[in-house]
Amino acid sequence: MRVTLLGASGLLGQELVRELSGDALSREQLTALSSKDADLRDHARVRKVILGSRPDWILLAAAYTDVDGCESNRDLAFAVNCEGAINVAEAAREAGSRLLFLSTDYVFDGNKRSPYETTDKRNPTSVYGQSKARAEERLLEILPEVCIARTSWLFGHGGKCFPATILKLASTRPEISVVNDQCGSPTFTRDLASALVQLCRASARGIVHVTNSGSCTWYEFAAEIVRASGMPAKVKPVTTAEFQRLARRPAYSVLSPDSLHAYNLHMPDWQDSLRRYLASAPADSASV
Repeated sequence: MRVTLLGASGLLGQELVRELSGDALSREQLTALSSKDADLRDHARVRKVILGSRPDWILLAAAYTDVDGCESNRDLAFAVNCEGAINVAEAAREAGSRLLFLSTDYVFDGNKRSPYETTDKRNPTSVYGQSKARAEERLLEILPEVCIARTSWLFGHGGKCFPATILKLASTRPEISVVNDQCGSPTFTRDLASALVQLCRASARGIVHVTNSGSCTWYEFAAEIVRASGMPAKVKPVTTAEFQRLARRPAYSVLSPDSLHAYNLHMPDWQDSLRRYLASAPADSASV
């Protein structure tokens, strides 16, 4: 399986490189590109690298993911997350390649109180969510066989993530305040990378929800991080109203696993993934 990965230097991209490089069948056929190698906004460059590698699958993990930054930089968010994705899709169509596009739970408004299905209406409330939702719509028009993998609350090694932030705060403060009225599914990049590669092998198409199983609030996630790491810091629950951010976050964004189970794929629960994340963290992770 020839794979071209866009976004290789990101939190998920690094795990995808490890997952694909450990596969004897694809080790010599992986083209891993960072934004420095191929800026999604550069149509000619994107076309050149894709036609040059002629992959069976393109994994599009590159994106502008600063949710609050997107509110202040709407044009940039749409240029990268939507127009950039369109550039990749058009090149994929020309090269005869399959495309797997990473999307987000932020395409939903969070007003539901049961897990979102792939057929639920998109209604994003942030610029980031709007840019990804529009990309989904356009990619389905350009490449009807595209696989759109929605995920949520990513954490992993090799970059900033929620557990790393909590570990750092817990090492310097006696008390941490974390919102307790936003609910979702934390997802370990190592588990996500494995599932995405398996979806490619299964020739997946359409929208698939890919998260670790189970759900929690950010407060519950933080409390489990502190408890499991053995730190003495206290975690205090607060409301979103007390912790104002530029972008509006969905109050509830749990994604139904039914579409993933249709491919006979099952993700570990988030508590198990957190334990493995902590066990494999570098010794100086608390200072990252």
